[in-house]
Amino acid sequence: MEEVQGFLEYLVGERGFSPLTAKAYSHDLQAFHHFFKSEDETLDWATVDSDMVRRWVVSMMRRSFSPRSVRRSLSSLRSFYRYEMLLERVTKDPAHGVSHPKVGKPLPSFLRESEMDYLFDRVHFGEGFGAVRDRMILLMFYSTGVRVSELIGLDVADVDLETQELKVTGKRNKQRIIPFGEELRSELEAYERERGSLLHNMAGPLFVNADGTRMKDPKVRGIVKRYLSLVTRQRKKTPHVLRHTFATVMLNNGAELEAVKELLGHESLSTTEIYTHTTFAELKKEYEHAHPRA
Repeated sequence: MEEVQGFLEYLVGERGFSPLTAKAYSHDLQAFHHFFKSEDETLDWATVDSDMVRRWVVSMMRRSFSPRSVRRSLSSLRSFYRYEMLLERVTKDPAHGVSHPKVGKPLPSFLRESEMDYLFDRVHFGEGFGAVRDRMILLMFYSTGVRVSELIGLDVADVDLETQELKVTGKRNKQRIIPFGEELRSELEAYERERGSLLHNMAGPLFVNADGTRMKDPKVRGIVKRYLSLVTRQRKKTPHVLRHTFATVMLNNGAELEAVKELLGHESLSTTEIYTHTTFAELKKEYEHAHPRA
């Protein structure tokens, strides 16, 4: 395919594209060339029409190409035809106007309830201040859905053990109140006793290092990753995964979407709605696994 080779040389030599990028373009163009030749041997680059391009797109989707891959392939084809039109070797771009599949937002990663139960019921965190604190951090994320910045920013004064409420300062300093259950209250009491015996000071930041300084983001993320690695093989093991897990568990157990929105501190309900897609996807997976005629 001399036309394609000339286009690739143009990309690298005149446009400054890397050889790796040019190779990706080459792959896409060869795939399309093979497709239209297999459909009609008499066709060439100049006689291919938009209908053929659409059939190629449908073919890729039927073969489970991701929307992102299909978009890239179409982009390669459009770039090639712009080059061919510039050289006046073709009169039109058959890829122009062919719609591509939308690239949806990836569904948030979350852990199963059974994995979280294993973490808190079976994993041994050890003894002493650090162990109690680390368990407390994980339970706080899972029980309240707070962001890592919100957890780090908590002070002892933000915790009301009597009413079982947590005052959280979120984005743009907007505050919200999050209720919590008996398990978290009991563990908070135990943690505050450990903290008090270490620092002899019941005020200041809630989550601290052994020297009494407020914990920072990397340290908290390291703790979360270390313990989630014991219960899941999924790639993401971050505080935000625990926030996603909190939201998913709440919805799976009957919480109203509006209530979850308020607990998470979302400005818009549409931001929270992604978790309904997550729970539906999980439901569909369970159905396909369990139903004898799925």
